[in-house]
Amino acid sequence: MDHQPNVSRLRTGISRAITLAAFIGVAASASGLAHAQDQYPVRPIKLVVGFAAGGPTDILARVVGAAMSKTMGEQVFIENRTGAGGNIATEAVSRADPDGYTIQMTLMSSAINESLFKKFKVRFADSFVPIGGIAQTGLVLLAHSSLGVNNASDLIKLAKSKPGELLYASAGTGTATHLGAELFNSIAGTKMMPVHYKGGGETVKDLLSGEVKLMFSTIPPVLGFVKEGRLKGIATTRIKREAVLRNLPTIAESGLPGFDMPLWFGLAAPKGTPKPIVDKLVAELNKALKQPEVLQALAKQGFEPMIMGPEEFGKFYVTEAAKWAKVVKAVGLSR
Repeated sequence: MDHQPNVSRLRTGISRAITLAAFIGVAASASGLAHAQDQYPVRPIKLVVGFAAGGPTDILARVVGAAMSKTMGEQVFIENRTGAGGNIATEAVSRADPDGYTIQMTLMSSAINESLFKKFKVRFADSFVPIGGIAQTGLVLLAHSSLGVNNASDLIKLAKSKPGELLYASAGTGTATHLGAELFNSIAGTKMMPVHYKGGGETVKDLLSGEVKLMFSTIPPVLGFVKEGRLKGIATTRIKREAVLRNLPTIAESGLPGFDMPLWFGLAAPKGTPKPIVDKLVAELNKALKQPEVLQALAKQGFEPMIMGPEEFGKFYVTEAAKWAKVVKAVGLSR
């Protein structure tokens, strides 16, 4: 008796059962994923900061994280992962599960690092999805009174008359305070030389004493000194004037048309984070940036909101990375 047809039918039945089970499994998995995205967040969200607690990046992260926590119903907590100019944090987040529970503060130095560190291979466009902008501010150009300059035009004339002789303080190689001056050198055709410090605290001390005569400084640490007249601010670096230093002209309007150097901060998530979760984070970030207490906290630090959607922020990041790559190459800083 030939049992082959029965065996064949049995195999066909098993195959169909396996296919059906697989289909049900995929459908259930998709349904579960969709449900998880709909319910997001269901546990605390980690916001990674690549710099130490108490600095501008950390302060902004805590202000925004606290505001988002209130409206999302889950805590957005800060994890400081310092080292390598923020690269340790960037690499860690790029490898995190793309589930919306690990996000990162990304900023101007992140864009600079793509060209500053030759061996660092993480690229924003390949490893992250943008969420949006948070805040921006400018730097302030400080000059000791003994230097005798009152605006950017005066400084350009003096620097061109003494190529390689004027020294400026920086908070370290590759920092905003360093590259701000080098961007100025590049556009103005000057050759001011850096004196690198290990952080910003000592630079302010030496500026006050006259040990160094020039610096492109972040605003919060020197704002009080400038307002009291103990430090002489001569210009700011963004294309528009700073709200906390209204009396100071911009570099663009006082000697170097078109000069624009914002110090900016935003949020990003690992590549592959589902769009519904990204959309949720975008909405919650925008809510946070409209809260009066957040706006007051930003203003106190000399910042203003930088509201950009994911697409705009992503394009902005790429443009900034390209701009700073030119400066890094011109100065020969890549390491």
